[in-house]
Amino acid sequence: AQFPRKMAASLLRAAGAGLLQRAMRHTSAPQCALAGIQHQRGFASSKKKGTESESSGDDDVIMINIPIPFKAHRIDPPSQAVATSKTEIIGMFTQAYLMRRLEIAADVLYKGKFIRGFCHLYDGQEAVCVGMEAALTKDDAIVTSYRDHCTHIGRGGTPTEVMAELMGRVDGASQGMGGSMHMYKRDAHFFGGNGIVGAQTPIGAGLAFAMQYENKPNVAVAMYGDGAANQGQLFEALNIAALWDLPLIYVCENNHYGMGTSVEKSAKSPEYYKRGDYVPGFKVDGMDALAVKQAIKYAKEYCVSGKGPLVLEMDTYRYHGHSMSDPGSTYRTRDEITGIRQERDPVERLRKLILEHTLLDPTEIKAIEKEQRKIVEAAVAAGKASPEPPTSNLMKYMNQVKDNVVVRGVDGQTRTNLQDVYGA
Repeated sequence: AQFPRKMAASLLRAAGAGLLQRAMRHTSAPQCALAGIQHQRGFASSKKKGTESESSGDDDVIMINIPIPFKAHRIDPPSQAVATSKTEIIGMFTQAYLMRRLEIAADVLYKGKFIRGFCHLYDGQEAVCVGMEAALTKDDAIVTSYRDHCTHIGRGGTPTEVMAELMGRVDGASQGMGGSMHMYKRDAHFFGGNGIVGAQTPIGAGLAFAMQYENKPNVAVAMYGDGAANQGQLFEALNIAALWDLPLIYVCENNHYGMGTSVEKSAKSPEYYKRGDYVPGFKVDGMDALAVKQAIKYAKEYCVSGKGPLVLEMDTYRYHGHSMSDPGSTYRTRDEITGIRQERDPVERLRKLILEHTLLDPTEIKAIEKEQRKIVEAAVAAGKASPEPPTSNLMKYMNQVKDNVVVRGVDGQTRTNLQDVYGA
C-alpha cells in the first residue's frame, strides 16, 4: 500500500475538490477509496504499537469522510473529506473531555453555593469550540455569548482561570470581577462572553473591521445562539459587514432552545444559515468536531479572501438547562436528552473515532480521562484557595477623575459629589 509522496499530495488535492473517489480508482489501493480513513504513508495502516514508531506516524495525514452533509445557501459547500491526523483527533478528544468535566464540576460548585449568580453550562456543545479552534489561530478574534467557559479554554485559558472566575476570585480570567458570563483573554484575541443577548454580534463586526483596516490575514468569529438569532442588532451588523466585505464569520450555535422556547415556537424560519439572505451560509453538524473544523477552515479562507461575511449554523444541543436556575426538563423530555447523548454526543463520537481506527487502545483513553479529571480537581481546589478581590477593586478600571462628578440621588433631589466620598 506504499506509494510516492507526490501521488499522496495529488490525492489530498483531489479530496479537497470532492473528487477523492475518482482519484483513488487510479491508485494501487482502490479498496481504500471511501473507507473513511486513509494515511498519507501506508493506506489503512492500523497504527498499533510496534507497527510504526509513535514519533514518525502521529502527524501523518488521515482523510476522514464526515457522515452528515453540509447544507449550503448561495455558496458551494465544503468537501466532506477532512484532512486530520492522529495527534489532532486525540487532542480534540482530550480537550473536549476536559471541557465536559469542567462543566460538570461547575454544576457541583453551583449547587454547593460556591458559584453565585448566573451560570450557563456548555456540556453537549463541546465539538463547536474544539473544531473551531482546530481551524483558527490565536490571531483570529472570537467574541461570544454568556455561555463562554469552554471558549476561554479553547483560546488557551486555564481551568483554574475559569474556576476562580466562576467563584469570583482574583486568579480568575477577569480577576474575579466578571463571573461566569465574562471570561476574557486579550492576548489570544478572545473578547469575552457578553451578558446581553446578541450584544456580541456588532462587536464581532467591529473586530472584523479592525482586521480589514490593519490588513491582517485573519478573521473575526461572532458566536450567538438560536435565541439571539432574532435580534435586530444582528441584522444591522450583518448588513454593514456585507456592505464592507468584512472578514466576519457569524456562528449560530443552534441548540434548539432559546431559554425554554423551542425554535419551532420562536422562529418562523428556523434555517438560521439562510437568515443572512444576501449573505451566504451553510449548516454544519455541530456535534462533529471534524465537521466544524472543516466548515470554519473553509469559511476563514472565504472571508479573508475579500468576499465578505458568512453565516454558519451549528446544529448542536445542550444537556443542562439554559442556566443553572433552569432544570431543563419542563419544555423537553428526558428521553429526548438521553437520545441525543446516546446517538450524537460529541465526546463519545471522538472516542469511537479513536477506537475504530486504533489510534489508542482503551487503557490509553482511560489514562487521558483520568489525567483530565485530575486537572479539573486541581483547578477547583486552586479556585477555592484564591482570595476574593479587595474592595479597592470596586473602582478599578473605571473613571478615576472625580472632579466635578456629581451623582443624582434616586429621590431626584439629593446630589453627591464623588470627590467628597472617595477623596481626591
